[in-house]
Amino acid sequence: MSATPARVVLHMPYLLFLGEETNPLKAKTAFGLRDWSAHDCIGQTRLPGGTIDLGLAELDPVAAAAAGARSLVIGVTPVGGRIPAHWSPLLIAAVEAGLDIVSGLHTPLESVPGLAQAALRSGVRLVDVRRPPDNLPRATGKRRSGKRVAMVGTDCALGKKYTALALARAMRGQGIDADFRATGQTGIMIAGAGIAVDAVIADFIAGAAECISPDAAPDHWDLIEGQGSLFHPAYAGVTLGLLHGSQADGLVLCHDPLRTHLVSWPDYPVPGLVVARDLYLQAARLTNPGARLVGVSLNTSAMDAAAAQEALERAERELGVPAFDPMRSPLDRALASIMG
Repeated sequence: MSATPARVVLHMPYLLFLGEETNPLKAKTAFGLRDWSAHDCIGQTRLPGGTIDLGLAELDPVAAAAAGARSLVIGVTPVGGRIPAHWSPLLIAAVEAGLDIVSGLHTPLESVPGLAQAALRSGVRLVDVRRPPDNLPRATGKRRSGKRVAMVGTDCALGKKYTALALARAMRGQGIDADFRATGQTGIMIAGAGIAVDAVIADFIAGAAECISPDAAPDHWDLIEGQGSLFHPAYAGVTLGLLHGSQADGLVLCHDPLRTHLVSWPDYPVPGLVVARDLYLQAARLTNPGARLVGVSLNTSAMDAAAAQEALERAERELGVPAFDPMRSPLDRALASIMG
């Protein structure tokens, strides 16, 4: 391999910027950092109209810097992944307060009028974690040492990252050599390394996936964060390239039992679990003929305990593998299925 996952050095603690966002699904980065790097999150800041509340101290950039923050992280995703012009004053105020700006959006931070100059004057950094390495190779398709589990989904934004993080943590807790492998901006901010595959030129997505999860010791496990969905009219190409390059030994199918249509695509119904399993296994077996389904992860956060348990039991009957909610369920049975 001629490239390795980009190592991102971020200065912590963070001030999480929530803009004027009202939809929690558009604040995945902020919630992900709060849930998985809570000790690195010192506060939140919002613009008028914003209703997302992480339960953190409400601080402006000056107060956050005084409290010890070192970076402002853009924790929300505006339409198109672009930085709105009216965010500029707050971002400039943050760099003038001595904070780095960390972004996973498509708009380069240096393109925000006046921001690069202000950062230069203040001696702080503008960090675009979504910018992939320049020297990514094409995929080789050659089998790599070590073992891999890929998170796949019936839709976007339903728990693929949380599932990979929870499984990696549980495996390490049992003394298993395991790593979370980040493929999106929030995962990179949590793990400190990875490649945002949705920013990679299409011909090199599978190659990027090979770089994200390189050769490893025979008993090492990589838990690979999924992106998009094979059933998504906009993002299926990213999902397929990531799946082929991952060469997963096991797949965990992630699903929201309450979701009937793809988020923001009301003309596209969420597929059934059996349909999703079959298509994902067919695609995965192109580069790993031994790929198998090892678990089904359900996002039951909007369900009471009884309804969640019923959904888990139904999914397990339907697919014949352990079903779990990574944030509510014991993971022992899932780990046993992964191990084999």
